[in-house]
Amino acid sequence: MKLCYFDDFRLGVVRADGVVDVTDAVRDIPHTGPHDLVSGLIERFDAYRDALERTAARGPARPLDQVRLRPPLPRPVNVDCMAVNYMEDGTRDAPAPINAFHKSPSAIIGDGDTMILPDAPATVFEGEAELAVVIGKRASHVRAEEAMSYVFGYLNFIDGSARGLPPERNVFYQAKSRDTFAPIGPFIVTADEYPNPQKRRVRLWVNGEVRQDFNTDDMAHSIERCIEWVTSIHTLHPGDILATGTNHRGLSPFQDGDRVELEVDGLGRLHITVRDDLRRSWKRETRLDRQKQGFDTPTPQVAGKYAPSGA
Repeated sequence: MKLCYFDDFRLGVVRADGVVDVTDAVRDIPHTGPHDLVSGLIERFDAYRDALERTAARGPARPLDQVRLRPPLPRPVNVDCMAVNYMEDGTRDAPAPINAFHKSPSAIIGDGDTMILPDAPATVFEGEAELAVVIGKRASHVRAEEAMSYVFGYLNFIDGSARGLPPERNVFYQAKSRDTFAPIGPFIVTADEYPNPQKRRVRLWVNGEVRQDFNTDDMAHSIERCIEWVTSIHTLHPGDILATGTNHRGLSPFQDGDRVELEVDGLGRLHITVRDDLRRSWKRETRLDRQKQGFDTPTPQVAGKYAPSGA
């Protein structure tokens, strides 16, 4: 099943011909807003699945291009992101030690929304294409061999990043948790309809040009291991997001006016735009382009506020 929010946060099930409003089928779930309605549904999904399927089968569908899609998880309790979790097409000799960071739930935006680059002295802004896991039930100290039973579904995730902020080596919070820096969507695909998440193609386009193109089979630490490790540190709740990391070689600067699209196979296509009121600019180089030139850093800013002197 594909679940989404649309227009004024109506709950929808996506069919081949569009989206069907199923809000009335879940109206008795206790909630104060769309954020805890969807988490409440995820927690009680087995009890509501039949009603959702019946409503979706017989209800009228609206074409997706005639509705405004919203973030399918407007305010999860936790947004955890795995760090350096790919073998980078075999260029790493060994997996990096398992690691992650917490991203603010207020960073969430949805399909058609805008990532806003802040007035901050970042050397570059990037967006990392990722497969994200949606947690289905309370998860604490989960063993790897049981981890997949805690997965409700999957969605596209872009990890917005402001690189090179001072002070050096103390930047994850201010680099990752900016407002609008966690685009997700356009919908959640439930796990029963998404086999083989560990072998899915991931592509990100900037202005129609493919920049990232990799497969989730290149993960250094599997989804099961990531769930095991994160839940050994803190509890995950229904509707929480665990983003599984990216292959960094295709990362390139996000800048004003960019049209960005992300598609993990089987999860639909997420569209966002980028806005920078300072109109800063960078060369259109990926990290791989830079490596081929002998550089081990992202491309520098070439114009605008915070550009290096002489740039």
